[in-house]
Amino acid sequence: MSSNFKILFFLLFVSVVNAQIKDSIQIENAIDSMSIIKRVDSSFMPIDTLVKTDRKINSSRSDSIIKSKMLFIERALLDSLLRPYYSIEIDSTKRNIYGRDIIITPKYRMFVDSYSGDTSYIPIPNRIEHISKIKTYGIDTIAFSNAIELVSIKRTKKAKDPVWWNHKNVIGFDLNQVSFVNWNSGGQNSISGLFKVEFARVYEKLYTLWNNQVSARYGLNNQQNTGLIKTDDDIRLESSFGYRKDTLSNWYFSAQFNFRTQFSDGYKNPDDEDPISRFFAPAYLHLGLGSQYNLPDKLFSIYLSPLTMKSTYVFDEKLSDEGAFGVTPGERSRHELGILIRTKWEKEIFKNVAMENDLELYTDYINDFGNIDVEWILNFQFKINKVFQASFRSHLIYDNDIKVKETNDQGEVETLGARVQLKQQLGLGIIYNF
Repeated sequence: MSSNFKILFFLLFVSVVNAQIKDSIQIENAIDSMSIIKRVDSSFMPIDTLVKTDRKINSSRSDSIIKSKMLFIERALLDSLLRPYYSIEIDSTKRNIYGRDIIITPKYRMFVDSYSGDTSYIPIPNRIEHISKIKTYGIDTIAFSNAIELVSIKRTKKAKDPVWWNHKNVIGFDLNQVSFVNWNSGGQNSISGLFKVEFARVYEKLYTLWNNQVSARYGLNNQQNTGLIKTDDDIRLESSFGYRKDTLSNWYFSAQFNFRTQFSDGYKNPDDEDPISRFFAPAYLHLGLGSQYNLPDKLFSIYLSPLTMKSTYVFDEKLSDEGAFGVTPGERSRHELGILIRTKWEKEIFKNVAMENDLELYTDYINDFGNIDVEWILNFQFKINKVFQASFRSHLIYDNDIKVKETNDQGEVETLGARVQLKQQLGLGIIYNF
């Protein structure tokens, strides 16, 4: 009896366990389906079409997890419908109150075109998480001894390429006039005019500085009972090229070229027939190598050349035969080798008052070393407005090769020594910059 009783008890235990397993599987599938349905994004697929209502489940069951209305769906049907649009992950190691943890994430995001209103779906990229070191930067504090002035900034809508060329174009005309009518103190009517032009092109980029300048001046004066007299006549061509080793240095290895002459004949007296100077008589040429110290913010530069060739040309036969301007009588040119120092300084000393100071010193190694030729131009410009401008210009020259000639009481021409030449001009005129 005991053995039969054991077999009967074992069969009864197996049937009870099998019934409990079926119930648990049905409950778990129903709960898993409900969890899945709650996590699905309804923007891609209507969930109501996937759900069926089971009204046959006994509402009197003691299990508190199962509600009166249980939502469930076949797992194979869910995979076939959602897999193209969602990523379904089931974590078998984690469980919540409803069963296994199931995560559903959309594979696409909806995009609506703002112009056409069309709807499209764009794949969502895979998220990549990584840890990177964040760099931190600090700024040292700076103390200013003087207050910082406010400046106005002109904004531009687009970035421009750096401009390595600077240009200067100036055309001016000065006019002076004196008129007398029954003037008791006496005097002569006169009118004078001065035409001047200046063109400059400067190329400055990192290590290179190239400065080019062309200027010309020509002035005439007409006095009553005298006729036309030349008051100014000058042509200048200047070019210098410099190269520096780094951008912090203001010193440039430099080569310079300087040439000057005049336009027309010059006379000592208006009634003279023989000119004392003509075009290319004289003409001066400086060509040398040296070093230049340049401060663009201060508008100051100094050029030092231990090797500079100075050439004097007299292309007029009569003046050449007289040995004018230091050439050997009968020769057309004279060449020297010496030291040249040239400085240039521009500064606004007062409001609307600018100063330009050009000084040139030269001495020859062979002929009278230490006897210095000087050319000094000091120019003041008084700005009235954008068009009108007053100017005062002083020009001093001392050249030991230029001798002064005078006629004595016997009518003989005597050659005297070199003397300081000085010319001053004061004018009011118009100026045009472009």
